[in-house]
Amino acid sequence: MTVHPAMTCPQCGEPTGPSDAFCENCGAPLSASPSSASADIAPTEPGSARTHLIAPLHEEPDELPTPVCGDCGGQVGDDGWCTVCGARASNGREHLAEQPSPTVAAVTDKGRVHPRNEDAYAISTAGTWTTLVVCDGVTTATDSDVASLAAALAARDLLAAAPRPGGSPSERERHWSEQLKAAALAADLAAEKTASKSDDNPPSSTFVAAVADGAVIVAAWVGDSRAYWLPDAGPAEQLSVDDSWASVQIAAGVPRDEAEAGPKAHAITKWLGIDSPDIDASTTTTIATTPGWLLVCSDGLWNYCSSADDLRALAAKQPADPLARAEALVDWANEQGGHDNITVTLARITPEE
Repeated sequence: MTVHPAMTCPQCGEPTGPSDAFCENCGAPLSASPSSASADIAPTEPGSARTHLIAPLHEEPDELPTPVCGDCGGQVGDDGWCTVCGARASNGREHLAEQPSPTVAAVTDKGRVHPRNEDAYAISTAGTWTTLVVCDGVTTATDSDVASLAAALAARDLLAAAPRPGGSPSERERHWSEQLKAAALAADLAAEKTASKSDDNPPSSTFVAAVADGAVIVAAWVGDSRAYWLPDAGPAEQLSVDDSWASVQIAAGVPRDEAEAGPKAHAITKWLGIDSPDIDASTTTTIATTPGWLLVCSDGLWNYCSSADDLRALAAKQPADPLARAEALVDWANEQGGHDNITVTLARITPEE
């Protein structure tokens, strides 16, 4: 596994990759010699990637419009940088929204700080079956926005094509746990294929996906994007458990607020990509006994509202329509500062009688 030392822009202080010629945030030229910033690496996992405030697209990569420089209108080179002023070109993902059914919706936004959205989502629904996938590209790695999109689409497509099992809740739980693990592997392979052989800082991404099959909800994850179950009645649940330094601290007894506010909170210990040390996705299941909301999101949202109960209270104040609610949650995160890209996917779940 390659260890990627973190770098920061000497002009604006934003994180950069070791192979970057210009700062993604301000366009300043960068020195070839990286400076050390070990706070971005989880001490227990050398080489851990770091999610750094980013968000997605549901179109195929070859359907994207040819980018032009938003700063000067100059020609953008094959490497994604303006050949005139040196700024990073837009990937067309500043703000996207989708609602494939009255009960399912997704919104992604680049936020207010970062000039580029590197999250990606992919959703699918049919009858009482729904899948939501969110991948958060690692901003300090090259072309992670491409990797996150490829990963989300690959996972969604595998899950959408999977057989729909009948039988008991336990049989459906077992089936979807296996399918979600396979989806994570497919997502990882898709992310790996976006890396060039010359990459010394290859693209990386987190992964989280959830399937709702009637009342059975199964989630899987690699990294620190999250899935929540927010029922109308009863306790709310954070379904995923971050693969991160903050989770290590919480498990050791550090209060959640303190651990998640620390400088190493977003150092992740598992991720997708060609240099990933472990892509065996963790899974969990819950059974919906009352109507509620399945929420799958990037840390651009939960950074500002981490607790499942607090997130449910926040969501309950928003419009009832899934798309309007997702838009409102994205707007709320931007109002808190929008320091990260923000992706919100929602499904209204009504358990079968």
